[in-house]
Amino acid sequence: MREITVGLIMFFLLSGRMVAADNDCPKHEIRAVWLATIYGLDWPSRPATGEDGWIRQQQELCAMLDRLKEANFNTVFVQARLRGDVIYRSAIEPVAKVFTGTYGLLPGYDPLAFVIDECHRRGMECHAFFVTFPVGSLKIIDEQGSLSVVKQRPHLCLKYRNEWYLDPGLPETADYILSLVKEIVDNYDVDGIQFDYIRYPGKVFPDENSYRVYGQGRTLEDWRRENINRLMARISERVKSVKPWVQVSSSPVGKYRRYASTPNAGWTAYDDVYQDPRVWLEAGHHDMIVPMMYFHRNEFDPYLDHWLDQAKSRNMVVGLGAYRLNSSEGDWDLSEISGQIDHLRRHGADGCAFFRARFVVDNEKGIYTQLKNHHFRYPAQLPPLTWMNEADRQPAAPHEIRVIREGNRLKLSWDTLPGNCTYTVYYSLTDSLNTEKAQSILATGLRDSELSVIVNGEAERGYLFSVTASNRYRVESRPSYETYYYYSEYEK
Repeated sequence: MREITVGLIMFFLLSGRMVAADNDCPKHEIRAVWLATIYGLDWPSRPATGEDGWIRQQQELCAMLDRLKEANFNTVFVQARLRGDVIYRSAIEPVAKVFTGTYGLLPGYDPLAFVIDECHRRGMECHAFFVTFPVGSLKIIDEQGSLSVVKQRPHLCLKYRNEWYLDPGLPETADYILSLVKEIVDNYDVDGIQFDYIRYPGKVFPDENSYRVYGQGRTLEDWRRENINRLMARISERVKSVKPWVQVSSSPVGKYRRYASTPNAGWTAYDDVYQDPRVWLEAGHHDMIVPMMYFHRNEFDPYLDHWLDQAKSRNMVVGLGAYRLNSSEGDWDLSEISGQIDHLRRHGADGCAFFRARFVVDNEKGIYTQLKNHHFRYPAQLPPLTWMNEADRQPAAPHEIRVIREGNRLKLSWDTLPGNCTYTVYYSLTDSLNTEKAQSILATGLRDSELSVIVNGEAERGYLFSVTASNRYRVESRPSYETYYYYSEYEK
């Protein structure tokens, strides 16, 4: 098994940090970003034709992930399929040109594998997000040439408003999408696969022929929704049969449907693009929904309640529009996003995801600083996936932590448990340790069994440590026995 240096994470224990009991910081929360690869919006910033350029691409990604980790993000949704092209080694669709400048040409590394490994190295989950039905503009299809699905399988594709789409009404379309899902899930250690644009682009979509053949007396609206419902069922069944711990999710349109209380909702998932996430959730075909709620609080608040009503026992993560802070994208005040985070926490959402990563790491209007110092100032565990495998048992508790001093560092280590466990290290500066509080988490998501901690070399202080293990369903063990270590300026 390849060694991973996750255990060398540095964490600064500054005097007074993490002492206050801030009850507004949950212990369990999903904190995600969408990392867009189309047009290199988030990564890579430019294509490269040689090793030096590919190394720069990798360094660029690592710098972004380091910055996200420093702000206690724990999940990355990386765009693995763009518009009929992908960021991994595929036998079905061409590699995106954003890496090398040429469609179908891999750089000197596998981008998806690299992102997954680097996320895991930092204790973050990595989900592959997947643009489902759109396959490209006229320009993209022309550039892809014979590699395009429009050329390879023209019978599956329809043109609508100068864009090409797979026809959701054809059974062969579901087979094609499943083949792409199979490539990702079978060949990569993803934690989840998420579906974007799993919707019809509009009510006048030109699918008359497939409706005439397969409609079978149903209304057009019901038939379209059932096409997507069946696809979600098949995807879920395929994923869970191979890797039952891999999460299936989607990012539906931000307003579920028009209700009596919100008659002027405008564009909605159910009524306008034929998405019915409630069915996907109730049937057990989704583990999480991440609705794209990129609107002001007067629209945000009531529709959040609608989504929470649909999610029930599954994870409901709110998509927030970090891009709206940009002067050319809405020029929002930062307080708009801050207020939305406060609201979704009060109402019991399971976390939030920001579109897009670049606006967060570049600190648009101070959003990164605000998250790092306020809303995300303590690490958070990912919520347990208790519905996935009811028979899956709680892992055994690790043995106590061993502590070795190395200068102004404390090297913490513990015995590795069998299976694909991750570890959470807790600490306290007092003689009691509360593992139910986020303030007690030193690091979480660790895939190695050691952690290097930098301490204040001028202060004499006692530290109390404990560690837990979590399985692939995020079910946490009991804490280990506590380890007390007294740190002095002079080694004793």
